[in-house]
Amino acid sequence: MTPTFGKLPRTLRLDPSDTFVFARAAEPGEWAVTGSFLFFDADLSALAGKDRAAFRSGFVGVDSLGFSTLVVVSEASEEEHAAAVEALARHIHERFGAPDREAARAAAREEIEVAASLCNLPVGSVVAMHRSERDGAIAEEFRTLHQRPPGADPLHGRAFQFVETDEDEVEEQADLVGLLRDAPAGAGRA
Repeated sequence: MTPTFGKLPRTLRLDPSDTFVFARAAEPGEWAVTGSFLFFDADLSALAGKDRAAFRSGFVGVDSLGFSTLVVVSEASEEEHAAAVEALARHIHERFGAPDREAARAAAREEIEVAASLCNLPVGSVVAMHRSERDGAIAEEFRTLHQRPPGADPLHGRAFQFVETDEDEVEEQADLVGLLRDAPAGAGRA
């Protein structure tokens, strides 16, 4: 077993929603950073649709540069930490024009350190982010999602709740197959 070096966030996909919400979804289990650097030169007021969703709530996978709504605090070995820095440095150098590999590596180390600072939580903690623009700067807020103890809230502990209704009410129906058929190509794949 590889010794633990520290903790880093990993992308977490509980359902396929990230593949619909973001133009490019991160692969489950990638090491992640907040990714705010991707929006430094963007006109934030002009962001719309999937780009706006990525800005507002997307962590970034260091391998794919895809987005993930959630991350999970995970143990990382020294080798995994170094590999995450190198993967992000490669993108910063090749895709974002860092002057050289060492400058890209320094920027990647800084991003990874920020991500590691979010992991002052127990391993397995799930973290969500809300990013916004305030006074011309990007602001990030984080929240930890906790599992409710069994029986703590019987109404919210289930995915579905059956409620007795009057027969006069209009029945709502959703055509999930039709929604998937009309989705853009590739959107239904996880």
